[in-house]
Amino acid sequence: MLLKGVLVQNREKVFEPKSGKSIGFLSALHVCRQKFGLTDAEAGTFRMINSLRDVEQHWIGFIEEDVLYLNTRATITAFDAYMRRALEIDLSSVIPSRVLPVSTMPPGNFDFLIDREFQLITQLLQPGNRKRDEARARIRTLLAMEGLAAEEIEISERDINRIERAVRAGVELGQIFPRLNTIASTIEGEGTAIVVRFAKKEGAPVQFIGGDDPQNAAAVREVDLQKKFYLSATGLAKKVKLTAPRSHALRMHLGIDADPACCRVFEFGKAKHPQFSDNAVARMKEALDGGIDMGAVWANRGQVAFAGEAATA
Repeated sequence: MLLKGVLVQNREKVFEPKSGKSIGFLSALHVCRQKFGLTDAEAGTFRMINSLRDVEQHWIGFIEEDVLYLNTRATITAFDAYMRRALEIDLSSVIPSRVLPVSTMPPGNFDFLIDREFQLITQLLQPGNRKRDEARARIRTLLAMEGLAAEEIEISERDINRIERAVRAGVELGQIFPRLNTIASTIEGEGTAIVVRFAKKEGAPVQFIGGDDPQNAAAVREVDLQKKFYLSATGLAKKVKLTAPRSHALRMHLGIDADPACCRVFEFGKAKHPQFSDNAVARMKEALDGGIDMGAVWANRGQVAFAGEAATA
């Protein structure tokens, strides 16, 4: 509701024109990141808590008190910081600090807590323990927490099965949950005034994995790529309010088709179909809003295409 509140205050549409229903959490998150100053770290924290909610609502999760407390306080910190910037409202002015969550256990270091959870999962899956359901519930929680480092993740039983097999085979934490190794936490203050922030470690390696990656490191699958790259060339042109030829010229000028974050080519038999993501929309709108000379782009379209073909050759 905070995200949608920011959208409403900025006169952004929060209802789908066709269905008449309010946009979902991820859509609101995306728009706030693109237009209204939501940081990547704050977005990751919100994704993580949303994934934890989904795990509890739709199946079974298991989360220790200190892990839950760390995540909850990080969410409160991100919520308060964004609300201050976007709406100029202090969380403490609307919610007394005495009702904010506290814990009998002090918040621990993120790396330590993740390592402890992984060791517990390993022990629970040892032969003769008969605690497989609890182990799988803990795995779901760790997968949900990978939302801190990855966009638009979904958790399936296939993911759980793959991780369970990897744990039983003795594969290390860093190979099974590579994204969690890229996250660090900082903790300041104490009591009801505690502040927790999640952020990516400096220089941490980033690993992109596909939905059908057979390696154990593919602990979480990205949402179906066709959902991410959902725009055809015509659809992209409509999004940026250009004719199809002019949209193509701008794509070539900006190198959109060569950017793997913006474009992906899907092959169906012998046919190849380039599809585009919201990243392509954002880059093209940024160029247009920045006053790019479309007349010059259009006039130079042949030269850009020739240069691209020469570079490819």
